[in-house]
Amino acid sequence: MILTCLRRRLLEDLHRRIHGGEFTERGLAHRLGVSQPHIHNILKGARTMSLELADHIIADLEIPAERLLSAEDLLRIHQRKSG
Repeated sequence: MILTCLRRRLLEDLHRRIHGGEFTERGLAHRLGVSQPHIHNILKGARTMSLELADHIIADLEIPAERLLSAEDLLRIHQRKSG
């Protein structure tokens, strides 16, 4: 469930940044070394983003975990570790 949520939030972040003009689908694909159609299909939900690609995007775009995890998410993770 946590990984599904992280992927969804990562996609939301990418959509926001593309619509905000920070980069294009083509530019993102080039930067990541994948095809533009592949990125397009992931963004529109026709394909699921692999964990490897998600990790690559997070590292390449230097996305902090706090942008993808809410305080509530972090608390739940901490409680699971402590419990």
